[in-house]
Amino acid sequence: MRTSIRRFLGRGVASAAILAVLVAAPGAAQDVNWEQYRKQTQAVPRDTISQTAYQGWKQYELNCSRCHGEFGVGSSFAPALTVSLKNDGTIPTQADFVTVVCAGRKEKGMPAWCEAGLEMDKIMNIYEYLKARADGKVGLGRPAVRSDG
Repeated sequence: MRTSIRRFLGRGVASAAILAVLVAAPGAAQDVNWEQYRKQTQAVPRDTISQTAYQGWKQYELNCSRCHGEFGVGSSFAPALTVSLKNDGTIPTQADFVTVVCAGRKEKGMPAWCEAGLEMDKIMNIYEYLKARADGKVGLGRPAVRSDG
C-alpha cells in the first residue's frame, strides 16, 4: 500500500514539475529574437551571392578544390585561399589574384591556368566567389544565388 502511495505522489510531483516548465516556457519564448536565431542557425544564408559568384563557385570546385580544398579552406600542400584573399593576406587585390592564377607558381606546383585554357571571365568569377568567402559573406556549403542575379 505504501509503495503505491509513494508511486502516486512521485508521479504527482513529476507532473507538477512538467506543468511548471510548460507554463513558464511561453514567457521565455517571447524573449527570443527569431529573425536573429534564423540568421545564426542557417548554414548558408539564402540569397547570398550573385550569379557570377555562383558560377565562380562551380569553376572553383572544378579547377581549384583538388589542391586548395573544398570551399577554399586549404589543404596539406596548397594554401587556404579564404585567408590569402583577405585584405592583409598574401593575395590582397584582384590584380594579384589574376597574376597568380594566370602565371601559376611552378616552384610550388601550381599550374599556369591561362596557359591551360582557363578563360579570364571564369577566373574573375572564381575571384568573386573566393573574395566573398574571404570576407565572410558566404559560408561553407553550396551557396545560394540572389534572385536579382
